[in-house]
Amino acid sequence: VQLVESGGGLVQTGESLRLSCAASGDAWRINNWGWARQRPGKEREFLAKMTPTGTTIYAESVKGRFTVSRDHAEHTAYLQMNGLTPDDTAVYYCNADAWPGRDYWGPGTQVTVSS
Repeated sequence: VQLVESGGGLVQTGESLRLSCAASGDAWRINNWGWARQRPGKEREFLAKMTPTGTTIYAESVKGRFTVSRDHAEHTAYLQMNGLTPDDTAVYYCNADAWPGRDYWGPGTQVTVSS
């Protein structure tokens, strides 16, 4: 399974972005989709996850502002991010765990929020 993120960029405080994560290869093996980010000087942190049944889980820091979704047919996941602040500046990563129990990560996409 290969993952590629897109949709990052430079925005101003309060604006929105939608990130996409396209899967290729044996994408049919994917169970859970997830998103994480790494802010400058900090460790990678969990943001959101969607299970095969559509259940979503969010980190407290983004709950109510970020929304994870997916398109089964296109093997693509999305992260809608609203109300962005400079504290959201980070490299955002897509994650997928696929049968039979392997984890995959994309290369990341940069999101920069100016004040």
